[in-house]
Amino acid sequence: MKKIVAALVTGLVLSSAAVTTASAEQHEVQSGENLWDIANEYNTTVDKLVQVNDLKTTVIQPKQTLYINNTYVVQQGDTLLSIAKEHQVSLEELKEWNDLDSELIVIGQKLEIQGVAVDQTVSEAPKAKEEQPAAKKEEAQATQPAPEQQTSSNKEDSSNKTKEQKPEGKTISVTSTAYTASCDGCSGVTATGIDLNKDPNAKVIAVDPSVIPLGTKVHVEGYGYAIAGDTGGAIKGNKIDVHVPSKGEATNWGVRTVNVTIVE
Repeated sequence: MKKIVAALVTGLVLSSAAVTTASAEQHEVQSGENLWDIANEYNTTVDKLVQVNDLKTTVIQPKQTLYINNTYVVQQGDTLLSIAKEHQVSLEELKEWNDLDSELIVIGQKLEIQGVAVDQTVSEAPKAKEEQPAAKKEEAQATQPAPEQQTSSNKEDSSNKTKEQKPEGKTISVTSTAYTASCDGCSGVTATGIDLNKDPNAKVIAVDPSVIPLGTKVHVEGYGYAIAGDTGGAIKGNKIDVHVPSKGEATNWGVRTVNVTIVE
């Protein structure tokens, strides 16, 4: 992917003309296509397609949408930090993707942003927006009064959940996706040697070891206690990938922002 080198001139007058903020070239997978064909068509690489679309496997399906290019055009008032926050990536990632040695940018400069606004929905798979009704259903179930004979047990469960939701330790906000070992081409063995095929219900997350060291026990909001036991090519900075037993659960998890507490 081409990099943009901005020429800076002392006393540059910044234009206030409107500029499009972000664009992403998309490709809808056709029957019989594979990642190699698509990479050659758009003059890119399979590794780049896997990274930008956060793919867990090189197997793709018809009608799946792939993002080829993610670019952002700098507007008046933008800073590199504000752009990073807007797209939920780190400042270091943004500088690395665009070969920047400083945080100085100019209006009209194009910045490459990887792994954002990715749509991997397949026609047969449930859409991320369908999570909301499910969440409301769970909320409704949680608010239904329990039978009187179960009141004591429910209070105990509620107390345990409250404790689990507020673990002690350093808490950070991260962008989370989900993956499963049950896929074509997946070995099922994590970077630390955990065999997820033997234990498909294992609570394991993939992390950037520079942010969360491998082997760390953590608590992930909406997921529970887990071990930082894996890594991933697209898992850099404040990003994690939670392991779930099936592809359906991975699709339902989608992309969300969660709090991670480092327990020990």
